[in-house]
Amino acid sequence: MKLGISSYSLYQAMHTGSMTIEDVIEWVAEIGASHIEIVPGLGFDFEANPELEEQIREKAAAAGLDISNYAIGANFVTDTEEQYEAEIARVISEVDRVHRLGAKLMRHDVASRPDTSIARFNEDLAKVAAACQRIADHAKQYNITTSVENHGYYVQASDRVQTLIHAVNRPNFKTTLDVGNFVCVDENPVSAVKNNLPYASMIHIKDFYIRPSYRNPGDGWFRSTGGDYLRGAIAGHGDLDLYEILRLIKASGYDGYMSIEYEGMEDCRQGTKIAFANVKRIWNEI
Repeated sequence: MKLGISSYSLYQAMHTGSMTIEDVIEWVAEIGASHIEIVPGLGFDFEANPELEEQIREKAAAAGLDISNYAIGANFVTDTEEQYEAEIARVISEVDRVHRLGAKLMRHDVASRPDTSIARFNEDLAKVAAACQRIADHAKQYNITTSVENHGYYVQASDRVQTLIHAVNRPNFKTTLDVGNFVCVDENPVSAVKNNLPYASMIHIKDFYIRPSYRNPGDGWFRSTGGDYLRGAIAGHGDLDLYEILRLIKASGYDGYMSIEYEGMEDCRQGTKIAFANVKRIWNEI
């Protein structure tokens, strides 16, 4: 098992200034992780600090960590053709950064709309897929696999993710499979993980507390598309059937990277460390 940490998990500490991205890399190595996933814009910024590329690459190498994946936002649903082309060009430039960092996996978002209906998704599909094709084709020269994650409501359900993957139809375009995010669109995460495992280039491990729509738990929660209340949990503490999810992953023969993605209310270092230990323990028990 190649279990590591997403830098996003330590965003809380980076945001307050108690950790830098270099500190995060060192800490991730100290807890025994094998890789780090780099998520810019949350605690550090390559545009403001161009020297970070070399610093991160060298720090990870010195710590004995792979840079497993690089994850950025993107939206190819634009008002004008000029904006569409500019967004594709921006993401292509980020592919070049992934190459400079020495990683072989990249996740980029693809689309976001207030109207998340299937009718609107079908209208946008061809244009979104065309953008993903161009980016994947650019990434191919570096042997980089690009991917879409199941998040953001619009392209979050397992069948929508699969639909996009088939529309793009590139061997180096897959999915960053987040085992928890399916609950945001009220999809059973066990069934959804089973559906999309064959298309996974990267896996995020997270957990959620889930309460029904008629039981408002108060502050700190957000809502699924169907109105359920959700809150990030330490992996193994929440309401997801993480034992069955991890059993499915193990049984599938998946041998790629898995990242802890912690977004709970506890201290981020404590939450991430417990999540990491829990996933290792459960993996060995199943």
